[in-house]
Amino acid sequence: MEIYKDLTSPASKEFEKLLNSQLSKINIEEGKVINGKINKITEKFVFLFIEGLKSEPVLDINELKSMGLSEKIKIGETISVLLEKIEDKNGEVLVSASKAQKIKGWDLLVEAYEKNEPIMGKITSKCKGGCIVEHIESGSLMFLPGSQISDKPLKDISHLMNEPQKFALIKLDKIRGNACVSRREIISSFKKEDKEKIISKYKVGDIIKGAEVKGYSTFGCFFNVNGELDVLCHTSELSYSRVNHADELFNIGDKVDLKVITVDKEKLQVGCSIKQLSQDPFEHIDNYELNKTYKVKIIKIMDFGAFAELEPGLTTLLHTSELSWTKKNVSAKKMFKVGDEVDCVITEIDKEKRRVAISHRLTQKNPFEILEKKFPVGTIVNGEVVNKNEYSLFIKIEDLEVDAFLHCNDLTYLNNGEDELEKYKKGDKLKVKVLEIKASEQKIRVGLRQTQPDPFDFFKDKKINQTLTVKIISTDNKGLVVRPENCEMDFNIKKSQIAINAADARPARFTGGERIDCAIADLDLEKRKVTLSIKLLEEIDRKAALEKYGAEGSGKNLPFSSLSEDLKKKDEDKE
Repeated sequence: MEIYKDLTSPASKEFEKLLNSQLSKINIEEGKVINGKINKITEKFVFLFIEGLKSEPVLDINELKSMGLSEKIKIGETISVLLEKIEDKNGEVLVSASKAQKIKGWDLLVEAYEKNEPIMGKITSKCKGGCIVEHIESGSLMFLPGSQISDKPLKDISHLMNEPQKFALIKLDKIRGNACVSRREIISSFKKEDKEKIISKYKVGDIIKGAEVKGYSTFGCFFNVNGELDVLCHTSELSYSRVNHADELFNIGDKVDLKVITVDKEKLQVGCSIKQLSQDPFEHIDNYELNKTYKVKIIKIMDFGAFAELEPGLTTLLHTSELSWTKKNVSAKKMFKVGDEVDCVITEIDKEKRRVAISHRLTQKNPFEILEKKFPVGTIVNGEVVNKNEYSLFIKIEDLEVDAFLHCNDLTYLNNGEDELEKYKKGDKLKVKVLEIKASEQKIRVGLRQTQPDPFDFFKDKKINQTLTVKIISTDNKGLVVRPENCEMDFNIKKSQIAINAADARPARFTGGERIDCAIADLDLEKRKVTLSIKLLEEIDRKAALEKYGAEGSGKNLPFSSLSEDLKKKDEDKE
């Protein structure tokens, strides 16, 4: 220890010089990747010798095996590690082989990205939106978007899994350490030269024979030409007629002739047209007349109708609503097939919108007009119940394919309409009266009760304030249900109309079956409305008594409890 007492002595200076010259040969820094030599192997650990460190770093054997370095676990082999800490709290050196491998792999990816060079990798698994690719050289993991797997849609990629192949680095985030690769770019680069040669064969104005419909998009239709080139035909170039979507005109696999209208050698794209192969049919649309019948050819059938041709290129829509007069929700698929020639009437020609509308049902006689002539309003006809819902029946009129509407309120005069409706079922034969015909709206209304005597005719010779004798049918808290003599209809007398005195206006006074007199308070023959009142009859009788008996004494003999008071009031009014 004597050498350290005097640091200015020649011996101390010589020792310092030797020490500095030795350490300067070894550059040891935390956070750097360094190489270590294996000098000892146990069952679980590997010990490394790294010159310049005071102790031997230790690695877990399982970590090395998981990295695919099993073959390097030998005495004397060199392994790259990341020096995390020269000395931790326990005085040990901390190193990591896996982190060193990632750093080295990232450096390789950065170098390849900057040089625009492809890398070798293999698809190891699928994930949301794409796949995970492992860099073969470093083991680094990268993301492969689904759109970058191939230059055409692939339903199954099992044949690509775990197969070494080239990938292009298309995005590198150095801050986050994320990498994005593309297999499609590698494939396209090989095809680009071939595609340039193929496209060079085409020029504007060329006619392509028998191109196959490959797929649709919202803006057009794709065709495959001779299995070597895909071309686009925009929706506006499909037909001179209005087309919302390509599937209205074509099915996948159809063969169609095309005309080349654009060639883009930079984007390697060819644009085509179908409608330019023929003259614009709207140039001679004046040859066709409204409301005249023409033969049309069915070219495509849809859920909402069918597309038909008046002539090649002049397409028109035959809507479902124009297929039949009587059938509801009729399907064009059940009536026609592609290629059928059908008689139709032109109902609209719109030159600005380049649209022609046609109707098939107008070529047939309108059964509603036939019915209007044969069975005018007021006619009684034979019918059959063909359908029923919660408030009406639908009646087929004789031998015509026409369904008439019969509301439950037109079933009977006497009972509740909804209750009466329950008595009827499909197939029942009825005699009904035609109440209303709207041929333009295809509506017919009929009634059953109108074929029967109207019990309301009982009131034809009656008038307001007339006295009626009625029979009490039933009573409740709200009033009485009564039926006039020689009448089949029941009427309600409200509780407030039973008597003048509130104490006497009790429905409970009656048990049912009694015959009493009442007066007609209101009568409307058109609205079929009648109001009956016992109270009104009492008021009429009281008024008559007052007019007949002028003296108070005479009034005392009348069977009205309040009559004397009324007479007294009358005398006071005279004075």
